[in-house]
Amino acid sequence: MRALLSLICLAFALSVGPAFTQTPSAVAVAPLAYMERTLPNGLRVYALPNADTATVSVQVWYKVGSKDDPAGRSGFAHLFEHIMFKATENMAPEQFDRLTEDVGGFNNASTWDDFTNYYAVVPANHLERILWAEADRMRSLVVQEEFFKSERDVVKEEYRQGILAQPYGRLFGLYLVQTAFQKHPYGRPGIGSLEDLDAATIDDVRAFHATYYRPDNAVLVVAGRFEPAQLNAWVDQYFGKITRPNRPIPRVTLVEPARTGPKEYSTFAPNVPLPAALVHYPAPAATHPDTPALMVLDAILSKGESSRLYQSLVYDQQIAADIFTQFEQQQDATAFALGAILSEGKSVDEGVTALLAEVARLRRQNVTAAELDEAKNQIITDALENRETAYGRAYELADAVIRFGDARRADTLLADIQKVKASDIRRAARAWLRDNQRVVIRYQAEETKAAGARADQIASAATIEAQKLSLSKADIPLFALALEATRQSPPNPGAAVSARIPAIVERKLSNGLRVMIAPNRNLPLISADLRILTGSSADPAGKAGLAGLTADLVTKGAGDRNATEIAQAVEALGASLSAGAGPDSATVSLTTRADRADAAFALLADVARKPTFAGEELDRQRQQALDGLSVSLRQPRALGGFAMTRLVYGAGPYGGVGTEKTLTAVQANDVAGFHKAHWRPDNSLLVISGDVSPEQGLALAERFFGDWAKPEGALPAEPPVATAGAAPRALVIDLPESGQAAVLMGSRALSRTDAGFFPALVANSVLGGGYSARLSQEIRIKRGLSYGAGSGLQARLGPGALIATAQTKNESAVEVVDLMRSEFARLGSEPIGKDEFTARKAALIGAFGRDVETNSGLAAQVSAFAAFGLNMDRLRSYVADIEAVTPQQVGAAASTLTNPANAHLIVVGDGRKFFDALKAKYPSVELIGVDALNLDSATLK
Repeated sequence: MRALLSLICLAFALSVGPAFTQTPSAVAVAPLAYMERTLPNGLRVYALPNADTATVSVQVWYKVGSKDDPAGRSGFAHLFEHIMFKATENMAPEQFDRLTEDVGGFNNASTWDDFTNYYAVVPANHLERILWAEADRMRSLVVQEEFFKSERDVVKEEYRQGILAQPYGRLFGLYLVQTAFQKHPYGRPGIGSLEDLDAATIDDVRAFHATYYRPDNAVLVVAGRFEPAQLNAWVDQYFGKITRPNRPIPRVTLVEPARTGPKEYSTFAPNVPLPAALVHYPAPAATHPDTPALMVLDAILSKGESSRLYQSLVYDQQIAADIFTQFEQQQDATAFALGAILSEGKSVDEGVTALLAEVARLRRQNVTAAELDEAKNQIITDALENRETAYGRAYELADAVIRFGDARRADTLLADIQKVKASDIRRAARAWLRDNQRVVIRYQAEETKAAGARADQIASAATIEAQKLSLSKADIPLFALALEATRQSPPNPGAAVSARIPAIVERKLSNGLRVMIAPNRNLPLISADLRILTGSSADPAGKAGLAGLTADLVTKGAGDRNATEIAQAVEALGASLSAGAGPDSATVSLTTRADRADAAFALLADVARKPTFAGEELDRQRQQALDGLSVSLRQPRALGGFAMTRLVYGAGPYGGVGTEKTLTAVQANDVAGFHKAHWRPDNSLLVISGDVSPEQGLALAERFFGDWAKPEGALPAEPPVATAGAAPRALVIDLPESGQAAVLMGSRALSRTDAGFFPALVANSVLGGGYSARLSQEIRIKRGLSYGAGSGLQARLGPGALIATAQTKNESAVEVVDLMRSEFARLGSEPIGKDEFTARKAALIGAFGRDVETNSGLAAQVSAFAAFGLNMDRLRSYVADIEAVTPQQVGAAASTLTNPANAHLIVVGDGRKFFDALKAKYPSVELIGVDALNLDSATLK
């Protein structure tokens, strides 16, 4: 270790943030041990080596974001982010994906107001190749008309999907920022507008890259498994030769003027099932001394079920289906927002009144010591979880460098948060959450607008200032993709590094509970997954949703604690405790700091073993489920998913969809009876992973679950999950004024334990299991028809389903249907190329490796394998099982699974815009209006 550090120090200035225990209650968090240096061309480089992982994350963050969009080009930085994934002088279009996803990694990017970040995670032996690729697209991005137009179309579909097709997309994606700023460019939504996207030109793109994408405007962070000296040499080789332009970088220096008084807006939108209320206030820049206090205040308001907004609006008053806050730490003064989606029958004015009352309470009196400790503990635990992976560590460090201008801030911010006092929060609330500075937005359904009612038109202020790019043509280098024979090839990968799966110790307790321990001592965190081996497939007829409500309710009162007291106890520990049910099982999942394991496991045992199922809690939970359902039924993809479940499985155990009728039918005695029959130790398994030895883990299991009595009666019979639905149907669900159409194709597949599951899994990976898969290639990449197209294969005890989905503008729905059917047919009729086959298997193997990298992911994988009756040897052989699949096996599986003749087709959207054209091509297609759709019937009628 000392020799290694001496090598490190030759190349980097070693920087370690401070370990801190400034107050008696403060938590000791190991600092990020990073190394930093700056190249002669201005590129700042940070490294966080870790020999305990098989992966590496490479992240390049550029100090340019949506606030730097040129005049008349809102959404431009985001559009440019997409173009960065096209060609360079040495890389063909989408080759970056070949270097990441096709070797078992992933890549992505995101655009924020202040920065744009590009990140990849790959097996550690591919580090040099990613450094080469990132340097090449910094140095020689190719911008040509076809790339520009196709990605602009994709971004327009992203706009339709996130803004127009989502019930609350306009509120969160547009109106919040548009009403928060009058001059600062933060007031233009990062997604832009369809008009501004159409106005962009290829010359704009080239000027943008030349202005901002340069080494002295970038931060490179590498975290994971590597030799620091070798990293240093590669960075010099690939990034060191990139020239720094001899011209300044334009910067936004404008300061948003103070608000002169409160404002209120009332607005209406289509397909809004429940009204929403939003209130926001001016907030300080990230580096302001009040930021830590406001971060704790934010957590007290909205983090967890013991938070003030949840307790007041959702739990006590029952006027809200959901609550939220938004406080993003930004380089310039920003906004602090809070809001609520109201429950059925509640008015938007009730929501505004309740939100303002909670703000007034913060200003009026100090928060309690318990609230303060809960918020701090939650923030610290979140930070520890983020640091479990190479990606998380790299992201946190880069974020500190860009947002705060100081890499050490990743650690010192946590220290400052732990110093926050109740008086600091009250002072910050008084300083920033002032009545004369607030903006209120009332957001309601278009059809509820009374004749003559006032409706405010919200748009970005005309006074907002924008950047002006004034480069001469001589300043803008033009690059073209080199001829294949002259291109520089990426470096060869190094020796492969395998994912580490710890030895799993297993024991069955005397009451029949199966216990598995998977130690991982890297961080002081423990995760537990208690799985009940019965799920929603056991719901009685007419009571779909019973298993889900049972799981939801176990954390809403247990032992001698009510729902609020459970939430407070969990959050006081800085832990997380959640429960839910799937088709085959229900789970209660716990994550806690290792030093609080006993208290956390006591809560886990209580909620699983001793739920009270109070009638009033059932009423609350049922109403929340109904409110959530009403929102889902106005979202094209979600609505299509419900309908597809019915078509694939009919009236069988997997075909149940919780509806207003079935959820209302569930009574307290049903829930208690379901729990008594199925939640028992001999129908359960417990997985514990993390900072725990096998002996400690088994002791925890014995201490908290050893006396869980096994009932004398036998377990109820398993439901006949092999039941199939009706013959394939083609169906349009008419959702008027929907901003997009969702296209789904699905068919019944096979069970997780079927011998053909792995060939089917690889078949799905080829079809739609990632960005590089065929559906994405044909629908998104080649034609720009969707922001995302893909497919998934369900893993179930009985036959799962293979379902493909894509959302597109309504006018393109028929074209997407044709493309999807074509790809279904092609997979089962044409041989798969060797390179494609190898790449799609690598994508599956890489995703599995990342899953087992975290404690919670490892626990979930062990639990799932055990629930399917697979021994732990199959967990270790997962990679070999994927590798053993042959192209012939995949073709045979696809001939049945993806045969269009066997598949159901559902299109959800504004039928006026595509139904006639679809009917002309597919005469058997049926039309059902959304209000006539009957999810309680297997026929949907």
